[in-house]
Amino acid sequence: MLLTYKTAPLPIQYIEPSLFIMCDSQASGMAELLRLLLSVAEKAANVARVCRQEASLFELLVQEKTGVDKNKKFVQDFKTLADVLIQEMIRHDVCAKFPELTGFIHGEESNKFKNGLGESVIVRVCAQEEDTTALLAKVLDGDQNAASLLTKVIHQDLQIKDETAESLQLSISPADVAIWIDPIDGTSQYIEGKEEEEPDEGFCPFGLPCALVLIGVYLRSTGQPVMGVINQPFNHKDSTGKGWKGQHLWGVSYGEVNVCSFKHRRPSCPQKRDGLSVLLSSSEKPAVKDALAAIPSSSLMYASGAGYKILCVVQGLVDVYVLSEGSTFRWDSCAPHALLRALGGGVSDLRECMRARVSGNKGHTAELTYHQPHTESQGVDRWANRGGIIAYLDSSIIDKVVAALAGKIF
Repeated sequence: MLLTYKTAPLPIQYIEPSLFIMCDSQASGMAELLRLLLSVAEKAANVARVCRQEASLFELLVQEKTGVDKNKKFVQDFKTLADVLIQEMIRHDVCAKFPELTGFIHGEESNKFKNGLGESVIVRVCAQEEDTTALLAKVLDGDQNAASLLTKVIHQDLQIKDETAESLQLSISPADVAIWIDPIDGTSQYIEGKEEEEPDEGFCPFGLPCALVLIGVYLRSTGQPVMGVINQPFNHKDSTGKGWKGQHLWGVSYGEVNVCSFKHRRPSCPQKRDGLSVLLSSSEKPAVKDALAAIPSSSLMYASGAGYKILCVVQGLVDVYVLSEGSTFRWDSCAPHALLRALGGGVSDLRECMRARVSGNKGHTAELTYHQPHTESQGVDRWANRGGIIAYLDSSIIDKVVAALAGKIF
């Protein structure tokens, strides 16, 4: 059975997946794309887990970002070979089956990597395994064993079975969409590797569970997010207590079709009160923290990773995620935004919501779109969510947050 929402705040409905099948000759393409994205996201999770298995290997994989690729929010901003490999693997696999998406798959990472010998290598996935191994060996300072291990994961034929995804069809074509990839959202948590398991109730404020693989699909014409796949490679420990198991989640929102893979809500956080629960970054401005704390019966909580914080909203663990700075990007928000839309919520531009309130346009949601860059900006800033964001399941929360922040920011 399936949890679906048409528009907020309609009650939960349980509908057989077959009811979503639409009579359109192009419809099966999107169902096939969803199945493929679920599979490549799981392959991506395997890459992330393999790259963390041995400390000596992992030390080879981390490289500091510089220049226009650097996120100004962080003192140090890193990319890993895991990030780059995942991004290029997804691009390779998707374009192989959907050539119409060539040139329309965008990612966070530059695929240029420098090895310990000072050689620059353009990382890509080759058609043949031996060619991929040879290329990776250059990045890994000639470590053939590590290169072979990673190549096997990249080239594996992995299929994820999801009956609902297989029956779902949409009246749009893959040629109408484009994709944002965040290969490992929460890279700093992935690198630091604090092995905190996600609790049965609540969420992890930091650690490996905050690292996510995010694949978001949006309409080329409008930038509206229509499909999102989230894979959490480090959800819980396996039976040995040494390895990790993950989970995958997905959502589709287009026209009258709003479907999410969740079958039930997780328990709320123990610290969540009956009032408004707000999730923030620990580096949020003091003025924002003070203003939101002043909302009657509100509670402030903190977690790492933009994608993970939005996921906490998706799962109903908190009511809203607020970020006042433009330190997140399209690749951070596209995938979880699609899941929130499928559940009747959204991700909005905080600055635009506040402007709407000033102009008397109360209730304007100003949802993010994903197709147009800030042409006056350079590098990653072209794709920044520079007005800040507010992620919610219930759009009525926007007015509460905006009213509290009025005159405090921007």
